[in-house]
Amino acid sequence: AGPHGIVVPKVNTADEVRQLVAAMEAAGAPEHTKLWAMIETPAAIFNIREIAQASDRLVAFVLGTNDLVKELQAAHVPGRTPLITSLSLALLAGREAGIAVLDGVYNAVKDLEGFTAECEQGRDMGFDGKTLIHPGQVEVCNSTFAPSEAAVEEAKGVLQAWEDGAGKGVVTHNGKMIENLHVDIARRVLATHEAISARSVSYTHLRAHETPEHL
Repeated sequence: AGPHGIVVPKVNTADEVRQLVAAMEAAGAPEHTKLWAMIETPAAIFNIREIAQASDRLVAFVLGTNDLVKELQAAHVPGRTPLITSLSLALLAGREAGIAVLDGVYNAVKDLEGFTAECEQGRDMGFDGKTLIHPGQVEVCNSTFAPSEAAVEEAKGVLQAWEDGAGKGVVTHNGKMIENLHVDIARRVLATHEAISARSVSYTHLRAHETPEHL
């Protein structure tokens, strides 16, 4: 069928990644079909660095937070203190390997306040996005992970200052020194803004054709 990606649950080792990739290739999966590995066990967390670097076909981690809570014999609590170590290690490994890392689901689909708080936590930790289980969560997730208008304007200002200051020893914007790392961050902010804006337009068009019971 040539999907963009195949999500596989409970990937625990680098060898499993290589076996999955071999199976995909043996089945004729095109190059654009990538592997997304769900990380949801203590074994996966202990092997996370090797998993992240096991294959170029692996482009994303999806945190299976429900299973992690179960495996840890922990509790679902606001702030997710029992999961912070696991979430952080997955993020570290993903960033080192250059792959996307998606936060886990939020089970209480009618609790938008709690869902918003968890989206904000995931965003602040560095997750690329959040896996969702209900259409009613899409807009909150988009608005939370999307850069604010102020952040977009700041990013544009940083890039403009960088371009205007080409060749100068020191570049500043709003009284702050600008370095390459700030330029990289600004570019990422604008790229994220453009990507989410494009997706939001498509979703708004979809919602216009849905009835309340679909949502």
